[in-house]
Amino acid sequence: MPVFSISVPRPRPALIRTATLLIGLSAGGCVLDGASVRDAAKSAGFGPKEVAAPDFVTQSRRGGGDFLPVGESAPPRETRAKSAAGVKALEADLDASRQRNEAKGRDAAKVGGAVKPPAPPKVPPAE
Repeated sequence: MPVFSISVPRPRPALIRTATLLIGLSAGGCVLDGASVRDAAKSAGFGPKEVAAPDFVTQSRRGGGDFLPVGESAPPRETRAKSAAGVKALEADLDASRQRNEAKGRDAAKVGGAVKPPAPPKVPPAE
């Protein structure tokens, strides 16, 4: 019986390197920001049209609403932390307010216990 051999051409190393490079570049494009592609599409007229914000929106925005860049510290705060004496005074004020609210609650409970619930309404008999 005759034996047939099939010769498969071996791929060239340059072709393999080129294919690998193209696959790598196309997959690497997914990782990029895409801003250059978006800007090119906008300049060609394919991107979305810029819409100006309405007047009431621009008037209600605060100035300087940008985010801090990574690695920069926030600016120092204008208000300083309370001192120990200020914290004690605030705690005393909150305790006094709590005691006033508890006293009001006790008074309301006394009044609520003295009031009788209303009698159910009298419904005339059906004819």
